[in-house]
Amino acid sequence: MIAIDDLHKSYRTADGRLSAVLKGLSLQVPERSITAVVGPSGAGKSTLARCISLLERPDSGSIRINGLDLSVLSGEALRRERRAIGTVFQSSALLSRRTAWENVALPLAWLGVVERDIKARVGELLESVGLSHKADAWPAQLSGGQRQRIAIARALALRPRVMLFDEPTSALDPELVGEVLDVIKKLARSGTTLVVVTHEIGFAREVADQVVFMVDGKIVEQGSSDDVLNRPSHPRTRQFLSKVL
Repeated sequence: MIAIDDLHKSYRTADGRLSAVLKGLSLQVPERSITAVVGPSGAGKSTLARCISLLERPDSGSIRINGLDLSVLSGEALRRERRAIGTVFQSSALLSRRTAWENVALPLAWLGVVERDIKARVGELLESVGLSHKADAWPAQLSGGQRQRIAIARALALRPRVMLFDEPTSALDPELVGEVLDVIKKLARSGTTLVVVTHEIGFAREVADQVVFMVDGKIVEQGSSDDVLNRPSHPRTRQFLSKVL
């Protein structure tokens, strides 16, 4: 489903130097699989997610989804392929002056979907995340967990082939984490291809088909969740897990 080959990405620092964030990273994500990306802060996990969605352009390397190299696309071709990738960030990024229903409907309205179909699709999505009763609520009236669930519904509006989650629970109070993870688990069971950047090791152990452990812009270990999280072979993986488990 997703094939990443020799991906490099650097940013320019305040003093004008280039700082490498992704350093020749390669990764295969099978279709209908759940890949959890874990590692310490600054490892490049979020940059990887942003490159897959082409919110960030890699400096070199390729990102192929279903055989199509997204890194060479531009204009309408790029916009069309981006619609097949749903992304949920650390912050829900809901529009504060639109209701929950209007936030979920927005991508459909932008594409000119007829109102009858928008109503049906938004109703279906709100029900799927357990928030039909909050359709008319403003973002400020929702808890952090509810806002993230609305963000997930919005990301699903265009029926994406791939869903990217970039630390979707990191900004939530601990008691709200479970309700967001439950929605992601439900989505995982539906057969959508998921890439989840997360610090929730228990969630990764329970749900992921494969776990990718990143350090300093590179993948140092990857494999099944059982192998990587229960029997890690790399010393850096063992060191990391000893501190977070």
